[in-house]
Amino acid sequence: MTITPLSVRQIKLACSVFLGGWIAAWSAMLYFTLDFNWQIALADSIVSNGLLAIGCIVLSNMLGYYQPKKERLLFLLLLTAVLTLVAVLLSKYGLHYLFGKQKDYLRFLDFSLPFRALVAFLCLTWCAVSIILWYRIEEQSETQERLLAAQNLAKEAELNKLRHQLQPHFLFNSLNSVYALTIVNPTEAGTMITKLAAFLRGTLKRDDEVWVNVADEMEYIQLYLDIEKVRFSHRLNIDVEIAEETLGLCLPGTLLQPIVENAIKFGLYNTSNAITITIKVKLENKALVICVANPFDPEMRASKGTGFGLSAIRRRLYLLFADSNLLQTETKDNNLYITTLKIPQKDDKNDIN
Repeated sequence: MTITPLSVRQIKLACSVFLGGWIAAWSAMLYFTLDFNWQIALADSIVSNGLLAIGCIVLSNMLGYYQPKKERLLFLLLLTAVLTLVAVLLSKYGLHYLFGKQKDYLRFLDFSLPFRALVAFLCLTWCAVSIILWYRIEEQSETQERLLAAQNLAKEAELNKLRHQLQPHFLFNSLNSVYALTIVNPTEAGTMITKLAAFLRGTLKRDDEVWVNVADEMEYIQLYLDIEKVRFSHRLNIDVEIAEETLGLCLPGTLLQPIVENAIKFGLYNTSNAITITIKVKLENKALVICVANPFDPEMRASKGTGFGLSAIRRRLYLLFADSNLLQTETKDNNLYITTLKIPQKDDKNDIN
């Protein structure tokens, strides 16, 4: 619970209305029930309740600077008792001074002092408890906000770490390929360096972007695929199918590249034959679904695991959506390995973040 400036104004207004109502009720009781004139009734009510209001203000200011711990609540009760005694005595002597000749009223005043003291003590105690609860709730709210901010910073830091951990693996492979091409085919090496520079430039621009649309992501992936085609020449074929309605949908930036890299790596691993990597992007049940399929050697897949980056992607998706089932892998009888990525879509991207 957070106490806003509006709620503070409402609390003050409610207290003012309560005090005004109490003054009116006390005046009416004295005037109509006990048969005192209206000057006595009004003066008694204003003096008694006015001093009580001053005591509440003093208590509020004191507790604003000092919050007693649980073991010091006795101090709070003593403070309330002292303020009660001061308010009752001041009201007694003030009313004695104002109406010293009204013997009937003075007898009533002396007779009612214990009741006035009890009412004042209960009111001041209620005021003190309310103020302490108010400050405690406000303190807990601020602590909760700091905790949430710290958790968000930690989550963002882990997301950035996971994103950046995926880049060196691809960069090292590309640089090794460039080195090999400079010996056998310098022209292709120059082309690959140009494409690699464009790809890395796009990566730097994406560092501060958590969300990108499908059109931008596929353009980014195309740069990556162009580099891989230079590396593997005729051995690598790409089949991309993108549904028109998905181009404006959003997904976490740089999330798809390690999945495609994983498919190329294990599709081409330990084979000299040409392979085809299939990428399909579609919309199903208000979720963006991306399927990446690649052929594989079952023995090599079993020995090498599920591939680089998939565990990091699962962790990243869990941090974003709190769902560990958004990345699924499966194998088909025709030695086809399929990675399926689902990204929930919402109208407000701030809700996703």
